[in-house]
Amino acid sequence: MALRATRSLRPFLAALCAASTAIAVPAWAQGKVYVSSEKDNRLYVFNTTGDRLAAIDVCKRPRDMSFNADGSQIYVICGDSNAMGVVDVAGGKLVGTVPLGESPEMFDLSPDGKTAYVSVEDDSVLGAYDIVAKKPLFEVKTGGEPEGVLVTPDGKTAYVTSEVANVVHVIDLATKKVSKNIKVGKRPRRFVMSPDGSELWVTNELDSTVSVVDTKTHTEKQKIKFAVKGMRDADITPVGMAISPDGNSMWVGLGRANHVAEVDVATKTVKNQILVGKRAWGLGFTPDGKTLFVANGLSDDMTLIDTASGKSVKTVPAGRVPHTILVSK
Repeated sequence: MALRATRSLRPFLAALCAASTAIAVPAWAQGKVYVSSEKDNRLYVFNTTGDRLAAIDVCKRPRDMSFNADGSQIYVICGDSNAMGVVDVAGGKLVGTVPLGESPEMFDLSPDGKTAYVSVEDDSVLGAYDIVAKKPLFEVKTGGEPEGVLVTPDGKTAYVTSEVANVVHVIDLATKKVSKNIKVGKRPRRFVMSPDGSELWVTNELDSTVSVVDTKTHTEKQKIKFAVKGMRDADITPVGMAISPDGNSMWVGLGRANHVAEVDVATKTVKNQILVGKRAWGLGFTPDGKTLFVANGLSDDMTLIDTASGKSVKTVPAGRVPHTILVSK
């Protein structure tokens, strides 16, 4: 399955292991695209050609999403309900919630899928929650307005962005403490890890860049600057990212610039920029990497991009303020 860009690259790293360890998605979920709509309090369901199939009512202001381990459920963070909704995929309905802190934003799961690590904006913490028992486990204080969360595949470390402090917190999950702060760009938002785990890519919304962090030294080793013809730097606001299934290209939503950029992972050069809808943030791939889906939060639609030609092929309505895209196999 193609998971969200701002959490760990566990699905891609898992591909290096035996096939028996891969996450299985039931037949009823295969080939579907889920889009969270913040204003409609729904998840919209599409096929991979952009036809809408269904709508699922969930909790208030749904944002970040992930499948559980066997793909039978979708976890969705609901910012105005202060909860994580649990959606039954086969039944197409909300079947439960897990209480969270004030204004939760993004999350990642522990390798065993039992714990959700959630950025809680108003409390300025990373909160750990037992999904089955539906109870908090612990909190780690962060800088102001934590957002992106990524848990390493070994479950030992969590990375969390602080939009106010302009840092990435490195959190030791055994000691439950911040072990290091990595200075990046202005208003860091989301993460993607390189397939080999050596690099952590971080979008910096307010300086038109992506930081590339060395995961061994926990230092920023490079910044990639974006420029769009006819756009001011202030309008180029990268937030969401997704890496192609082959690991060769990083795709970056440029926010108010209304474009998506394709970056060569090896050379860190921008290969292409594609016009999409307004405020391009959430991104998700089909498993074969042939189609990229882009949630356009201010034009209330989703753009489908043919990655081979580097062109948008269709834009479809996707509810009011679409946020995150989740694609099943």
